[in-house]
Amino acid sequence: MKASTFVYPWDVNGDPEAAARIAGLGVRQATLASAYHSTRALTPRHPRHRIVTAEHAAVLYPTDSRWQGRALRPHPAGDWAPGDAFGEAAKALAGAGLDVHTWVVLAHNSRLGAEHPSTSVVNAYGDRYPWAPCIAQPATRAYLVDLAVEAAVRPGASGTELESLGWYGLQHLHAHDKTGGVPLGDAGMYLMALCFCGTCREGYGRQGLDADALAAAVRAALEPLWQGAPDDGGWAGVEKLLGSEQAAATRAWRDETARTLQETAVRAVRSAAPEDFQILLHADPVTYHVGANPGVDPEHILSVADGVVVPCADGPDLLTPFARVRPDAVVAANFPVVAGMGGSPGTLAADVARAREAGASEVRLYHAGLASDGDLDAIRDALAGL
Repeated sequence: MKASTFVYPWDVNGDPEAAARIAGLGVRQATLASAYHSTRALTPRHPRHRIVTAEHAAVLYPTDSRWQGRALRPHPAGDWAPGDAFGEAAKALAGAGLDVHTWVVLAHNSRLGAEHPSTSVVNAYGDRYPWAPCIAQPATRAYLVDLAVEAAVRPGASGTELESLGWYGLQHLHAHDKTGGVPLGDAGMYLMALCFCGTCREGYGRQGLDADALAAAVRAALEPLWQGAPDDGGWAGVEKLLGSEQAAATRAWRDETARTLQETAVRAVRSAAPEDFQILLHADPVTYHVGANPGVDPEHILSVADGVVVPCADGPDLLTPFARVRPDAVVAANFPVVAGMGGSPGTLAADVARAREAGASEVRLYHAGLASDGDLDAIRDALAGL
């Protein structure tokens, strides 16, 4: 069962032992970040630093001429990943015998929202989410597709994993995040993710909805949750809060918007990539879910991409809807394995066994660079038994 670990270029560059250490875990692939959002990351074994602060969303390689004259364009990294940081790390990882795939974060970009506020998702209260580009806007869609192509098809990479290729919402884990005081369940998070930018307002209109009336309905639906009422969760909870007809119309607009973006981006990457280049999407089988693993229709997405990477921190249940659609597709179970960040490296062998029973064909591990030595030992032991 093939296993891959996620890794950042700064975990590898400047550490002559990093690539061999990663290969020694028993993984066959390294999924290496080429475009990534802002973060603060631990590097517990690096000989030159312990903390890396990526101040803004950036590409970790030199961009090409496709961005000249365009208002929406990616920014290079600062001193945390200078030059062709991806290329340097990819070469080292390949030299250790690992297959290298790109890890591309798309619709999650706080700098884009700060510099171009009109590109952001706007909720029913008029609040902007600068970390969440609205994927319905034509200029933003063009930016995301071109970024997907450039960041995915890097020299030395034989595949890509596209994260956040869909709607983003309130869930961000922003710096000093303080949004958990009122627990919003599945239904509340959906309502808080509905976008009311100009493009989405027009989109709701094409579904027969008045955008002002819809925003008012969303605010009214959320009011009991702010007062502490329980969120019934699931799509039934959305229908209860918003009404089934309005809920269905919002979902029709959002599902079609995400689906066509995913089709366009994958098609563009495939056109630019060499033969046999593998394209996977980070995905959730519930279409109205948002975030780094955006909701998709399993049958549709596996007719477009070569497979999916599925979050399994809460168990393997999300794997089955994908596994039963197309037996030859890659269905990669993604496990957090950093104990200090809520992962469970000690149960990895058992977790992988359950994932395999649920239809997983591969494993992803988050994240070799962030893990402690003890975590790495547990990963090594678990993978040795696969």
